[in-house]
Amino acid sequence: MVFQFASSPQPLRRLVRYRTIVSITAHLTLFAAALFGAFGLYYNFRSYQTWFWSPFLTILPMVLAIKGIVFIWMGLHRGSWRYVGIRDLMTVLKASYVSTLAFIIFFYVAANVSMRIYNQPLFVGMPTSVFLLDFGLTIAFISGARIAVRLYHEEVRPTAAGGPINCLILGAGNTGETMLREILRTNVERFRVVGFLDDETTRHNVRIHGVPVLGKIDDVRRIAEAQQVDELLIAMPEFEHSRLRRVVEMCQGTNLRFRTIPAMADVIGGKVTVSRIRNVDINDLLGRSPAKLDEADISSKIAGQRVLITGAGGSIGSEMCRQVARFKPARLVLVELCENNMFEIDRELQKLAPDIPRVCHMADIRDAERVDSIFAMEKPALVFHAAAHKHVPMMEINVGEAVKNNILGTRTVADAAKRHGVSRFVMISTDKAVNPTSVMGATKRVAEMYIQQLGDAKGTHFITVRFGNVLGSSGSVVPIFRKQIAAGGPVTVTDPRMTRYFMTIPEASQLVLQAGVMGSHGDIFVLDMGEPVRILDLAKEMITLSGLRPGEDIEITFSGVRPGEKLYEELNIHGEDVRPTHHAQIGVWKNRPEDWAKVCRGIDDLISHADARPGEELKAKIKVLVPEYRLNEPSTIEVAPLASSRGNLESDGALARAPSASPA
Repeated sequence: MVFQFASSPQPLRRLVRYRTIVSITAHLTLFAAALFGAFGLYYNFRSYQTWFWSPFLTILPMVLAIKGIVFIWMGLHRGSWRYVGIRDLMTVLKASYVSTLAFIIFFYVAANVSMRIYNQPLFVGMPTSVFLLDFGLTIAFISGARIAVRLYHEEVRPTAAGGPINCLILGAGNTGETMLREILRTNVERFRVVGFLDDETTRHNVRIHGVPVLGKIDDVRRIAEAQQVDELLIAMPEFEHSRLRRVVEMCQGTNLRFRTIPAMADVIGGKVTVSRIRNVDINDLLGRSPAKLDEADISSKIAGQRVLITGAGGSIGSEMCRQVARFKPARLVLVELCENNMFEIDRELQKLAPDIPRVCHMADIRDAERVDSIFAMEKPALVFHAAAHKHVPMMEINVGEAVKNNILGTRTVADAAKRHGVSRFVMISTDKAVNPTSVMGATKRVAEMYIQQLGDAKGTHFITVRFGNVLGSSGSVVPIFRKQIAAGGPVTVTDPRMTRYFMTIPEASQLVLQAGVMGSHGDIFVLDMGEPVRILDLAKEMITLSGLRPGEDIEITFSGVRPGEKLYEELNIHGEDVRPTHHAQIGVWKNRPEDWAKVCRGIDDLISHADARPGEELKAKIKVLVPEYRLNEPSTIEVAPLASSRGNLESDGALARAPSASPA
């Protein structure tokens, strides 16, 4: 049985009509009170018989009519008293001025006409000072009533369960003022703002809506402890990430929680509300300014073209789908093995870009017949190859699967692209392919070597893009740390010296697009990943952002470097092996020419033995193809035992940036 509910506009209309009647009645009452007060002040509220019956009652209907018409004409009867602001009060001032002027004109015109016709004044005993007194009292009464309603809602509020949270607002500019105003307007008192912090000294020792600016941002820890603050509200949308990291570092061990607003666009759009204030995320600390893209160039290569994306449901693949959809391709072809991932990205694209034609193909990239049939059916012009096995420790014990997916899968898709005349084939690679120590990195390097030699200048352009870790990707360190913190710890770090490069998923995908459309055959592009981040610092930052204390509320333990892992990844666009491009965040790796026949023979040998040979034999075969692969290299690091990190945390400088690693 299907039920249908017809929503009638009648209740809403009745409510609007009721509010309008109440507003007009309140205004007329205040107009009468203002005129009465004007006469009363003139006569010192004495001799009521002299002025109350005439001229007050005689002139009152005219005053109510004139003011009512003017105030309704200016829309003041529809204004919300609860959210009254400066603009509303200015409108009250204008309406009072116009109505008083009309009152004066009407009075003197009516008096003159009465003298001409009846030879006597219309309003006897009307003192001219009443006009000015009535003007002032009208403004005072109308504005005062509105302000009183607003103050009632802001000051007389129920307190949230557990009491209001004491908070400091970082930033005493327009955004901070907007945030405070929204906090004061909430129906329930959830936050109690004890003060602002701002580095602009001209704002110090002033008050904003009654809340003082207490000092500089560097004083945050001292002031937070003195004021018993529970949360910091970051009201600086353009706050530098490094500056925010510094604030988090200063507040380690305080149990402070951090919140911020989404973005400057929401401030401009008037969307800054308490419900939109969110927790500060690790992306806010490690992220960078948005990548500057040559959108015209990207659009010229993608708009109106058929684009195929492998691994479309993964972290990078799904973001590639979102980014490509922005440039209006003729058709978006999604290839994915995991049905749940495919289902999720398909639903998201239906909402995000319903006008972009798309098709979802469930397929294993190692299945040559299936892949070839998809290319024959869809005829893509561009291919972004994001499908891969990426987890380093897992691939160390599943070498054959890494070979089949990362090497065979890439070869299968690349061969199909060449066979079907794809214009550009962009392979997404990793910093772990540089002087690899892991099976994952070494197999990705073999895949790079294959596609470098596959095409030619007149056919398909095969391009590789390398970058490091992406924040929040499935199975990466950030979601692992989140789960460990939510479970109460401990947070497990492999080694206190371990560093990694990080980039947000959208930034990585945008730069992949940029590199993909600007590259020519055989190029290996390297993305600027910024400065490497120490994983121990990352753990401490995430614990602090959760309002907990590293080493006290949440322990940090060291498990030792896992097989295939490096202490330092090697990815730098400013090294001697990388030449610059016209894009500041993208460099081109000066790759060496390879023996194509040897590469093909080696790949065939690897694939034929992927399921039949032990992992160590397969690793040895990979090393023949990739001489720089440091197979079974003795570790030069001391593995820390699984023990409490409290002593290390106290002696270790938090948030120190690790130096860029030099290639081994």
